[in-house]
Amino acid sequence: MENNFTFGMIKPTAFKKGYTGLIINRIIEAGFHIEALKMLKMSIEQANKFYGIHKGKPFFDDLIKFITSAPVIVMVLEKENAVVEFRELMGSTNPELAKDGTIRKQFATDMTQNAIHGSDSIENAFKEAHFFFSESEIFTS
Repeated sequence: MENNFTFGMIKPTAFKKGYTGLIINRIIEAGFHIEALKMLKMSIEQANKFYGIHKGKPFFDDLIKFITSAPVIVMVLEKENAVVEFRELMGSTNPELAKDGTIRKQFATDMTQNAIHGSDSIENAFKEAHFFFSESEIFTS
């Protein structure tokens, strides 16, 4: 993957509230191409591994409980400067600080239930995408 790819995850609250289609539409309208997409319910083991970097932090247990509470939608997205562009589209982790027009401003509940996750670097986009997808499941346009 090059710098024109990123990883995104629509989180359980957005799924439960029926926002997934609206969020995917916003992503497409922003010029991203979906190269891979799947819906799954993360196991506790998967969640512990995916969010392992946060183990030991005060919010970790609540994060694992939340992320395993309902299905998520995981995606590999393509666009020039994808990581930066997607993070701008998502908005601040804290929805109260998110700019108008961002996904989190519109769909997030709080900092944990903030509707969507996006990779913070090209390296993490590669790792996170390959956590959920094999190379044969990622299609380039």
